[in-house]
Amino acid sequence: MSGEISPTGKPSGPGSPPELRASHADRDRVVEVLRVAAGDGRLTADELDERLEAALSARTLSELTVLTADLPSASAGAGAKDVVRIEQVHSGPVRREGRWVVPRRMELATTFCEVTLDLTEAVITHDVLRIDVAMTGKNLTLVTRPGIVVDTDGLQLVHSRVDHRQDRADPGTPVALRVELVGQKAFGRVVVRPGKRTFLQWLLRRPVSRTPGY
Repeated sequence: MSGEISPTGKPSGPGSPPELRASHADRDRVVEVLRVAAGDGRLTADELDERLEAALSARTLSELTVLTADLPSASAGAGAKDVVRIEQVHSGPVRREGRWVVPRRMELATTFCEVTLDLTEAVITHDVLRIDVAMTGKNLTLVTRPGIVVDTDGLQLVHSRVDHRQDRADPGTPVALRVELVGQKAFGRVVVRPGKRTFLQWLLRRPVSRTPGY
């Protein structure tokens, strides 16, 4: 036999070193680089999903290397700020929904402009999202899913109130994202609610009716 075929499909003979196997720590490092890159806007949500799947199934270091070859390292981007600012005055509603990438920080500077941040399908790249609020009038709505908690203790309310509707999530659900609201909300409301249930979910949550006499 002149040579063997490595798991990557490349021939490996006596003169070529074998492919180095990737460890769990190697995969974790690449996953972190990909998530930071997505949070910085370097990868789309679809690209992030594709590369994460490839990283988690990679068997060798060379397979991992190609996934981050066009991205800065985690150490280079660790100190970079990732701020999304929304500034609107008497305009139409602002919505972030679908598979949008959640940044590290958001600044909401709006006057009489409705703002909705729907996190039910969002791509979460960091553990904490800080939202600096400077809003007057209209409502700020956050739509959550299990694993997302919202902290409004740092928010100053002026002729405003918080309407926090929590979903009955499994107590064992790990926290994937902590949203911290700080700043000031004047007039209007801050609404925190779970996403709408599908018809099947509604059926499963309905109380079972009992036949009289049983």
